[in-house]
Parts: sequence; structure tokens; C-alpha cells
Amino acid sequence: MFVLFAIPTGFFVAGTFGATTVMVTVAWLVGEVRLPEPNVRPVLIGLASAVILYFIFFVGNFAVTRMGAAGISASSESSIYSLIASPSNTLPLQVAVLAFDAVGYESFFRGTLQERLQSRLGIGAVAAVALTDASIHAATLNPLWVATTFVADLVWGLTYHYGNDLSTSLTSHFVWDLAIFVIRPIR
Repeated sequence: MFVLFAIPTGFFVAGTFGATTVMVTVAWLVGEVRLPEPNVRPVLIGLASAVILYFIFFVGNFAVTRMGAAGISASSESSIYSLIASPSNTLPLQVAVLAFDAVGYESFFRGTLQERLQSRLGIGAVAAVALTDASIHAATLNPLWVATTFVADLVWGLTYHYGNDLSTSLTSHFVWDLAIFVIRPIR
């Protein structure tokens, strides 16, 4: 995953597919991932979680743009959006990247890491996994990306913990990604 942030930005989409393929493969090989059961309730919980997370980011954007949060600027935000919502990336490609991203991250971070840590750390596994993912994103040298990764992972970790089904966090992650990058970016 560190390589994903070190490659030239023109390779970010291919790198995302590569990194998420590795995450899904590791999650599958470790055998910890419980496949989601077809059920409406976890999907509705995931949708509610995505809406809550979007609202958190809406308020956070206000703090960053109006109050000038330390070390974070509009250029930090633009650099994140430019990787996914680049004019050279068609809408179907953007949706595919976001879907693959959600499946990869949720199967690895929630379905494998969080699931393994919950027996030892309980609810603390949520924060441990969020901190791990945010630490990986520190390679971007973008404080906004690190902070937003930590916040999003906390929400998805809680969604997984209380929803007790991978489809809750997977739905939340994918719907939030679509909302924040495609449907209604917050700028």
C-alpha cells in the first residue's frame, strides 16, 4: 500500500486495483472474512452510516475552509479529488475504482484485521485499525488525507462492529465514496 502513494499519480488507478487485489487476496488467504449474508438490515445500517459520515465530512470541510485548521488547505483536498475524479477517468472507471477500493479495504481492514483484534482489544480494535490505516496514508505527506482516513475508518470500524456483518461497512464505504467523489464532492 505504501507503493500506491509513491508511484506517479498517473498510475494511481492501476495502483489502486493492484493494492486492493492484494488486500482481498490476503483477506481470503487468511480466511477470517465472513462473507455477507443477503439481508436488507445490514445494507440499511451501511446507508445510514454513509450519510452520517458524509455529514461529518461536511462539517469538517467547514472547519478546514472557514477556520483554517492547522496544516490543512484546499490544495490538500484537491490533490485527493484529482486522483479519482480526474477528467481522464471515465465515470464507469471511477465507480469501478471506488467499488474495488471498498471491497479491498473492508475485507482487509475490517474483515481481517479488526476481526482478529476484537477478541483482544474489544471496541479498541476499531481505533487500532483506524490508526494503522491512517499511518499508512501518512506516506502521502497530506495531513488532510491522514486525518480523513482516520475518521472514516473509525466510522466504518464502528459500523462493522455494531452491524456485525461485512456488508454494513462495505455498503457504507462504497456509498460514501460515491457521494464524496462522484455525486456531491465537498469542496
